[in-house]
Order: sequence, then structure tokens, then C-alpha cells
Amino acid sequence: MSNDNVDKQNLTQSIPPRPRDSLMPTADGVTIVVTKAFGPGGDNLVGLSDVTFDGYPAVTLKVRSDDGREGLVHLSPVHGDRRKAGFADIKAGTKLELLCPVTGRRLDYVGPVDDGSGAEYYALYLTERCTPDAMVAVSDVWGHYHSRVIDDAELISYWARTHDEG
Repeated sequence: MSNDNVDKQNLTQSIPPRPRDSLMPTADGVTIVVTKAFGPGGDNLVGLSDVTFDGYPAVTLKVRSDDGREGLVHLSPVHGDRRKAGFADIKAGTKLELLCPVTGRRLDYVGPVDDGSGAEYYALYLTERCTPDAMVAVSDVWGHYHSRVIDDAELISYWARTHDEG
């Protein structure tokens, strides 16, 4: 990925306060942290609550199960970190409706996850423009940890997994 596409005015670099197993370096010691995530109406879903993970504000979603239970789930903004807070009394494998906690609108559909799980991806956009070339694709199955980060139409999470460090 070329540095020409990096928004250097809004780029921040930080070092986590202490090493943790939950902060998953993806390549060359780099950790991807989502600092802004927008719902389908352009509402920022980062920092809606006081929940933080390693000092980073959580990404908040509203989820609804097929039995009608619903609540707010606060997700770690650190890519690869499985921690959550809030409404989390959900059985693994449960299919969920993913909603914007501000507007109540369903998140935009991205497509099926191609792993045979029956999970589908829904979009959290990385810019207020809400375009599919910059998003986090989130799985709608509880406990299915296969989110993907897409920036400038490139699959960052795939690059990070397959990048040869040496």
C-alpha cells in the first residue's frame, strides 16, 4: 500500500501502556486500532460509552437475537482482540441482527463469509462517507471471530496475516 493514500493529518501513533496478549501485532509489530467506525447513517460508533480496552474507546453495536432479546455490545477496537462488554449473555453460534445503536438501522449487508459457517458480513465504515472501500466487515454470528478490515479497497487483515516478516 502506498503512503500517498495515508491521511497524515489524522494519523496518530501510540504505544500500548503495556504488552498484552489481547493486542495482536499483525505485522512488523503493528497493531490495527479502529478509532472511528460509522453506522449506515454516518454516526460514529466509537466512544459512545465509557467502555475502553487498553485505553482505547470501544466500538458499540446494538444486537438482537432471534428470540427478541437485544442490547448494546461494546467491542474492542483492536483488530484481532476478542474482548467484549455489555450485553454478552449470548450462546456461541447464535445468528444476530446487527444494528446502529444511534439510529436503530440495520448495518449494511456486505456478503456471506466463505467458510461454511452460515455467517454473513455487515459493514462498519471507516469514514463518514460510508463507502465500501473503507470498512470493517463484521460477522453476524456470535463467537465467529472473522472480521475483516478493508481500506482503500485493500484487505488489510489479509495482508497482515500473510505478510512475511522476514
